[in-house]
Amino acid sequence: MRNRRKKWLSAMMLVLAFALVLAGCGGGGGNAGSGGSPASGSGGGSSNESAGGAETSGDSGDAGEGEIKVGILHSLSGTMAISEVSVKDAELLAIEEINAQGGVLGKKIVPIIEDGASDWPTFAEKARKLISEDKVATVFGGWTSASRKAMLPVFEELNGLLWYPVQYEGLEASPNIFYTGATTNQQIVPSVTWLLKNRGKKFFLLGSDYVFPRTANKIIKAQLQAEGGEVVGEEYTPLGHTDYSTIISKIKQANPDVVYNTLNGDSNVAFFKQLKDAGITAQDLTTLSVSIAEEEIRGIGADVLEGHLAAWNYYQTTDTPENKAFVEAYKAKYGEDRVTADPIEAGYIAVYLWAAAVEKAGTTDVDAVREAAKGIEWNAPEGKVTVDGDNQHIYKTVRIGEVQADGMFKELWATDGPVKPDPYLAGYEWAAGLAEE
Repeated sequence: MRNRRKKWLSAMMLVLAFALVLAGCGGGGGNAGSGGSPASGSGGGSSNESAGGAETSGDSGDAGEGEIKVGILHSLSGTMAISEVSVKDAELLAIEEINAQGGVLGKKIVPIIEDGASDWPTFAEKARKLISEDKVATVFGGWTSASRKAMLPVFEELNGLLWYPVQYEGLEASPNIFYTGATTNQQIVPSVTWLLKNRGKKFFLLGSDYVFPRTANKIIKAQLQAEGGEVVGEEYTPLGHTDYSTIISKIKQANPDVVYNTLNGDSNVAFFKQLKDAGITAQDLTTLSVSIAEEEIRGIGADVLEGHLAAWNYYQTTDTPENKAFVEAYKAKYGEDRVTADPIEAGYIAVYLWAAAVEKAGTTDVDAVREAAKGIEWNAPEGKVTVDGDNQHIYKTVRIGEVQADGMFKELWATDGPVKPDPYLAGYEWAAGLAEE
């Protein structure tokens, strides 16, 4: 009885949260709750099921008189699956909760799931299919900037709408994308400033070899030059790379104060395990990562990562009533051993923000939803978020945390409140011209 009462209370908190979103944006209906089994799919195929189990049909986002189709597009296989599968799960949870309370505009949301397979051309291909063939109203998806960059021209050509849930390198603002993860001034820039003040001046930059790490490190180098830091090494490896012995030797030789880590995917497993095997612990060397969250800690091992740092906007341990309800609902749905994390939460809130914008617009039309989304506020699990109508990013609180023995983060520092997104770093003199390079 006690467990059932706890789950009922969690569901009621989510109902109230979604109702407040709609009240704040002038909408009505479509409240959160808990519902039936979500769809699932993998292996490059698609799954066309509603959260209540009904098959999809029809030629537009309004799949039938009582349905609205949306796309879910993540890597369910390949090197990025370690991170993206759980984001997909969070998006399906949000859809299920909203459907349990009457859906959006009185219609049930029907997810169509596609596998980007950790392959950027596949993301573009699947995005085109979802928009052109499945006629979805919107798509929730992506992780790497390479996948987003591959999808962007498709969404702009077809006037689709992508909700992208992961922190990224900034220097972008597409009218066809809403960015619910952090941009650079909400993660990388403040974390570099904190490290310079608290951990040292000498930085070794390590990243995967694609657009996000290279652009992020271009920004970091400009910031370090302006703020008195120094780059003592810079290395890149392909996604999926597993042999870091040579790079670890270079790190030892460079003797940095900080390794700023922009590796992605399962390369992080290899790097941190080999770093530990080399006798280097968090007490010996500060590493700060921007793509390792609670889900990745599960895959790497808390014993390997204990003491290392990460910069995010949300942790499972973030202390808000909304987060308590979210964590309980996620674990009730997927198992007590599952964890929540920043991109998982960003995927979850993307669904709610889209639903609120649709209710406010009174339609799923992309142009109307884009306009309606401006200024929408929500008390999310991470705290209050607001859609910035100027650039379609959201205001977010910045946090730096330290991995604990239980695999959770202890928050070391946070901004006083949500930070306005500045994707082009217009507020930083040292960043002038970076977007043109």
